[in-house]
Amino acid sequence: MKQKKVLVAGLGLIGGSMAAAISEKTPHLVYGYDIDTETQQKALADGAIAQAWEKDGDFDLVLIALYPSAAISFLENFGPSFASSCVVVDLCGVKQSVCQAARKIFTKGRATFVGGHPMAGREVWGYAGASVKLFEKASMILTPFDDTPKETLALLEEFFLSVGFGRITYATPYHHDEMIAYTSQLAHVVSAAYVCSPLALETPGFSAGSFKDMTRVARLNEHMWTELFLHNRECLISQMDHLIDNLVALRKAIAQGDRLKLEELLAESRKTKEAIL
Repeated sequence: MKQKKVLVAGLGLIGGSMAAAISEKTPHLVYGYDIDTETQQKALADGAIAQAWEKDGDFDLVLIALYPSAAISFLENFGPSFASSCVVVDLCGVKQSVCQAARKIFTKGRATFVGGHPMAGREVWGYAGASVKLFEKASMILTPFDDTPKETLALLEEFFLSVGFGRITYATPYHHDEMIAYTSQLAHVVSAAYVCSPLALETPGFSAGSFKDMTRVARLNEHMWTELFLHNRECLISQMDHLIDNLVALRKAIAQGDRLKLEELLAESRKTKEAIL
């Protein structure tokens, strides 16, 4: 594999893990940037990045691991300066808002932009939680535009597989956001709401695996998840409405002592779960 110059902007959990994986598993030269200079220095010392980015230089690939609003600002400020041969990929957890902004920035003759989302994470955040193994066998979602060159996508497939991803999944920005609203964001909403029971602090001795599973992702970064929820509010609210309807149906069957209806609803849930195993 030919060596490429790669810039990773944002060295938190995702960016730090990406930089470390690229540096360890590929011949590419990794430049890193983070608003926190101490984080940059730590990444340099660890060998996750080879050099700190001084906001200049040409790159073959730019990976943006920032919150959505910050990613959009980064694209607006620096996107026009990247070479036309450069490929820019954001790693945000929402795609419509970022891709819409990028579409206006990366016009003909400028760098090629492709939306991306690594499906990996941990219940920690920041560079301290970064791991070179974070993306092993994970899915990397790409949301290209209709006119994205096939050779660009082939290059990205090879690149992301080389750093440990197990599969590449393609979607439109909208389909990505509606799916992530269901598979990720709704789970965090439910966990956050569920754990805030008046009985929460009395659970020691009364809980087993189900409580641990339901509350695992309630240990979240409220700043990041607030932004992700608000950037994807339409899709997330739709999934919340489906959940509320399901809860209401279950509550009604329990309140009315309707054994047949309750068994019917629970059987439907079991069959759905079995179908997606």
